[in-house]
Amino acid sequence: MKNGNTTSYFILLGLFNHTEAKLFLFVMVVTTSFASLVGNAFMIFLIHQDARLHTPMYFLLSQLSLMDMMLVSTIVPKMVTDYLTGDKFISPAGCGLQIFFSITLGGGECFLLAAMSYDRYVAVCHPLRYPILMNWQLCLRMTLGSWVLGAADGLMQAAATLSFPFCDAHEINHFFCEAPTLVRLACADTFVFEYVMYICCVLMLLVPFSLILISYSLILAAILQMRFREARKKAFTTCSSHLSVVGLFYGAAIFTYMQPKSYRSAHHDKVVSVFYTIFTPILNPLIYSLRNREVKLALRKCLGQCSALSHD
Repeated sequence: MKNGNTTSYFILLGLFNHTEAKLFLFVMVVTTSFASLVGNAFMIFLIHQDARLHTPMYFLLSQLSLMDMMLVSTIVPKMVTDYLTGDKFISPAGCGLQIFFSITLGGGECFLLAAMSYDRYVAVCHPLRYPILMNWQLCLRMTLGSWVLGAADGLMQAAATLSFPFCDAHEINHFFCEAPTLVRLACADTFVFEYVMYICCVLMLLVPFSLILISYSLILAAILQMRFREARKKAFTTCSSHLSVVGLFYGAAIFTYMQPKSYRSAHHDKVVSVFYTIFTPILNPLIYSLRNREVKLALRKCLGQCSALSHD
């Protein structure tokens, strides 16, 4: 392989190359990924089928499930194929697509979670004005904005990352093409790009996260002013599922994208990436189905209908 951009492929070293129990880990990742796809697809189906879930809150949740499904589909099939065939090559175009989709979906989720926090703020603090403050037009605009902002960041980072010349060693010590990992292979001064990427991450992560903190600070203040214990319990239940998802997602994303390169290691990058690309997507439908009353009622109704059809 030659220096510069003339290389026709990269080599993904994978997730299991330095582990003895690689077959067990492979089966666990595949099982988790399949369960994630099924769980999120079922969540979308449930929201579409049950009229009680035709609200802005659950529409945003269906978009979150869609993003999680697409993220798993972007990463896992290539990783599984590489493991089964031993062919670990990936073209620059394929690498660019993985960077684009992973950043698009990750950035989109940041803004989508912020939109969901605003929805919870309106539901708790202004319940009587909810149909006005959280109307369908605003909901659709926030959803479209999440996709567009994520795609803009993904396109910019994918194009900028692949514009660098790369050294003879085109081995990527990762199981998919991730911008911070690929930058390590560049045979050029990447300081300016890393600085710009860091600024983008601040905007894509901390700005939505700040909006989430503001929303939940106002929610907490409103809950503390409630006189009745049942009202406080209902408000906490309404917000706890979303807070759990926010904590899981932002913890992994901030650790991955906002650490300077000098403090990062390939092993830690892979572990954290596994968490937010494979394991977090399966937790979202579980959290919302187990801790949300409306979703549980819709699930029981759906299972009841399936049971009735099976006996006919």
